[in-house]
Amino acid sequence: MNNQVYLTGKNVIDLQIKALKKLKNSIDNVSFYKAVRIISKCKSKVIVCGVGKSGKIASKISATLSSVGTPSFPISANDCSHGDLGSITKKDILILISHSGNTDELKNIINYVKLNKITLVGIVSNKRSYLYQKANIKLLIPDVEESGYGIVPTSSTTVQLSLGDALAISLMKFKNFGKLDFKKFHPSGNLANKLKTASDIMLTKSKIPFINENRTTKDALNVIQKKKLGFVIIINNEGITKGIFTDGDLKRSLQRKKSITNLRIKYVMTKKPFTVDENTLTADILKQMNKRKITSVCVNERKNKKRIKGVIHIHHLLKILK
Repeated sequence: MNNQVYLTGKNVIDLQIKALKKLKNSIDNVSFYKAVRIISKCKSKVIVCGVGKSGKIASKISATLSSVGTPSFPISANDCSHGDLGSITKKDILILISHSGNTDELKNIINYVKLNKITLVGIVSNKRSYLYQKANIKLLIPDVEESGYGIVPTSSTTVQLSLGDALAISLMKFKNFGKLDFKKFHPSGNLANKLKTASDIMLTKSKIPFINENRTTKDALNVIQKKKLGFVIIINNEGITKGIFTDGDLKRSLQRKKSITNLRIKYVMTKKPFTVDENTLTADILKQMNKRKITSVCVNERKNKKRIKGVIHIHHLLKILK
């Protein structure tokens, strides 16, 4: 019995994999491009609507669109017949999702948008349907085999969802909506932490351990002890970064010489320290630090990479990205 349950579950997944492969091979590139292009030019909202399970898919697609820079909201097909059609304005774009494309609820909506010359994007499996005939842009999805005696909406909703995700991410790329733009819509949670940049977490001004290149190593060690970051940034009289001196540099220097305390720090520092721009994502910074086997990084000014405006220690990153 347990084995039968397992095989049933596996079969459901297999059917959905087949459905997605069928979608990939059947999607019309011309219609898809037209849909992305016209949605990208929308001056108002992109409204996504469906009936039954397709309505649930519409809500998810709408949420994804909004999160990647295309303002959107879902609308109930049933409620549209009882006043909610007033939510759709002439500047909006309506995406209607339906397997059959012939349900009565959809016909009311389709007639309304056609009367008001509202752009209609139809996602439908039936080429002979009312939705396919009336849509301005037709996204035909393949007829796929459902699970559960072939009647439970499973494979078809997976295909609808996948096409919606494809539209959303393609719109994101088409509009040059980048990671920093994405960050604006996700200010909280683990995702927000991954999208933090160097400028969000760096130590600035008096917290930065600076020392002039002509000071002694002993002076540098005093700064390291005071700032408690394990390193000091070496600058010249003009404030230009010349190098960095870390705990590791100290150990290596002591292996070569018995005493270095009276040496000028510029003779024992590491030249050209690794720096990042203030808009570099924290996840990328941590990746670079692990690759280079370093525990600290300098954040440079955008206009002048030789001037440091902040510093980050690996402990700061680990607290955020844990």
